[in-house]
Amino acid sequence: MLRAMSRICVYCGSADGTRPDYRAAAERVGRTLARRGLGLVYGGASVGTMGAMADAALDAGGEVTGIIPRSLVDREVAHPELTELHVVEGMHERKALMTALSDAFLTLPGGHGTLDELFECVTWKQLGLHDGPIGLWNVAGYWDPLLAMLARAGEEGFVRPAHRGLLIAGADLDDLLARLTG
Repeated sequence: MLRAMSRICVYCGSADGTRPDYRAAAERVGRTLARRGLGLVYGGASVGTMGAMADAALDAGGEVTGIIPRSLVDREVAHPELTELHVVEGMHERKALMTALSDAFLTLPGGHGTLDELFECVTWKQLGLHDGPIGLWNVAGYWDPLLAMLARAGEEGFVRPAHRGLLIAGADLDDLLARLTG
């Protein structure tokens, strides 16, 4: 039985990156989710692409839930205007709550934290700990090297054929969201 899609967790950066495309992509995700009536679950920061995405969703009338560890409240500057903000004790609790509150997952360009969240999400799906679809928006080819590495991991026998489709990658946001929510 399919469940109704209501919230999408988005992993992205606490920095803007070097290309304006990244911030623009985050803003587009925020606006698009709000316009589609999908709640946004994210890391709770007001800075970087995280903050830009949250602001865009809020400006478009969307529901935005942030989850941030207490140790990052000041460093990542917790967003003060969210629909809901959960302050948790650590990163493991953050990722577990983000997963529990979400029906699907989308990853935008980001750094170590974004990669950590993405791979834990994929691993948890592989282990059957959640069943939400996982998307990777390949903005301006950002994820091309990662996608090549994942293909190599499959070719070398480290990712089973049955698990190669756990990550849905695409360069077109509307198509990718259709694949995640359809």
